[in-house]
Amino acid sequence: MKTLETVNEFNDLINKDNIIALFSADWCPDCRVIEPVLPEIEQVFPEYTFILIDRDQFIEICQQYDVFGIPSFIAFKDGKEAGRFVSKDRKTKDEIIEFIEGVQG
Repeated sequence: MKTLETVNEFNDLINKDNIIALFSADWCPDCRVIEPVLPEIEQVFPEYTFILIDRDQFIEICQQYDVFGIPSFIAFKDGKEAGRFVSKDRKTKDEIIEFIEGVQG
């Protein structure tokens, strides 16, 4: 998973690739719980570029996309939001896979 470094990089990525953006933070216990399964999920969906967005470092992106709870996922296709799995609740591997499958079609 690629870690986002700049806002410009975010804008470039969402406009040229199919993106799954994971909004996270170092202090988030629910984010740590899903970390071990993320590489497996990335392998299931090679057509997506997965990017990690640190909520504290990129609060303006979180505000722009109304991400108030973490971990949260937003899918982007052709520069537009294709779907979101945004809530303050803990997410399971199966729920994350189901979300990505839902935005594929």
